Amino acid sequence: MSKLERASFGSKLGVILATAGSAVGLGNIWRFPYMTGQNGGAVFIVIYIFCVLLLGIPCMISEFIIGRHGQSNTARAFRIMSGGTVWSLIGYMGVLTGFLISCYYAVVSGWCLEYVWASFLGHLHGDPEYIKTYFVTFSQDPVKPAFWTLIILLATYLIIENGVRDGIERASKLMMPTLFILLLVIVGASCMLPEAEKGLEFLFKPDISKVNGDVFLSALGQSFYSMSIAMGCICTYASYFSKSTNLPNSAMQIGVIDFFVALLAGLLIFPAAFSVGVNPDSGPSLIFITLPNVFQNAFGDPTLGYIVSVLFYILLSMAALTSLISLHEVSTAFLQEEIGTTRKRAAIGVTVACMVIGVVCSLSMGAWSNVKLFGMTIFDTFDFVTGQLFLPLVGFLTCIFLGWFVPHKIVKDEFTNMGTLRNGTLFHFYLLLVKYVCPICILFIFLHQFGLI
Repeated sequence: MSKLERASFGSKLGVILATAGSAVGLGNIWRFPYMTGQNGGAVFIVIYIFCVLLLGIPCMISEFIIGRHGQSNTARAFRIMSGGTVWSLIGYMGVLTGFLISCYYAVVSGWCLEYVWASFLGHLHGDPEYIKTYFVTFSQDPVKPAFWTLIILLATYLIIENGVRDGIERASKLMMPTLFILLLVIVGASCMLPEAEKGLEFLFKPDISKVNGDVFLSALGQSFYSMSIAMGCICTYASYFSKSTNLPNSAMQIGVIDFFVALLAGLLIFPAAFSVGVNPDSGPSLIFITLPNVFQNAFGDPTLGYIVSVLFYILLSMAALTSLISLHEVSTAFLQEEIGTTRKRAAIGVTVACMVIGVVCSLSMGAWSNVKLFGMTIFDTFDFVTGQLFLPLVGFLTCIFLGWFVPHKIVKDEFTNMGTLRNGTLFHFYLLLVKYVCPICILFIFLHQFGLI
């Protein structure tokens, strides 16, 4: 596809909803609540907002600039902006990161579909020990998780193959408003529970005594994870932006939506958890093990608990799907443009590859759990390599590249839409953050993950 024929989003709303759909996912509805629970509640949220403003939004604008300037897939966009120098390798790393995350993220997304089905059939009711063993038994099953992984990837393919406007944008305009409505309905039900005010206090009353270095670094890492930075998603979507799209405003709007969804997830979970005396720092198991018990016991009426459970896991599945679509698009755009094939063939190739590797990742949770890479299961290896190595490395290098090596005139032209936007002062502040603040913060995250600070 030539540059003139390149697809683009059809409206400003499509830009915001599609890109927000990339950022809004399991990182907001699954990871944010348990990270908040483990790091002191309200104080973590305050620091998280600070980190989104200082780290997330500037990094997102940086990927916007590279993607829109290149008007091509992530790898080629970096190649164009770097003039074919060694810096173009950052783009290839971003594409590889997005692909690897797609493979194991599809497994977790498949778990969400299983829980929609199980909650609909009423299987998530019974004594707490049964619900706990339900997840363990399911995740280790050789067939069920693989089946749902294939289903979620097939759904992703059917959206991707229809293109940017008729596929990604149309799906985003349908799913994102639905996601917000479902969130608001369940939040309303949760906040009316007895003792719900304890959950609200946990979320909105900061305890300064909880502040320490770990909380700051956890908030930095969460802002990076939840906004889909360094996965190729933001850069790829930005290549479909028009030249009139206001990049700083778009990044700010997406950051607000991203935080709003994460906060609603906290409002959904913590009032209900406190209502039945569940510890808010239950960790990653909060969604799949703890919450089914909460839904069963918190709402008094079994029918209401059943409805809330079904709606919640539908919500979780939709959030997972919006992010999986953006991850899939990174590799699809790369194949389509780099080998000169059709979108359909590229989407089929990516889908099949993700299915094969996704099934392997799924089996590594059970039947193939004895197969180890670097002392970890295959699933955990993918999670570790992408989350703790590639994401911070790609993010760090992107900031260094844009802040120190790309001519500032090129960066400013994209930031100000060739001078048509009066945000010159804001540009200098942005450049300060990208050159100094963001690289230092990302470096701290990287070193902290390995216990070096």
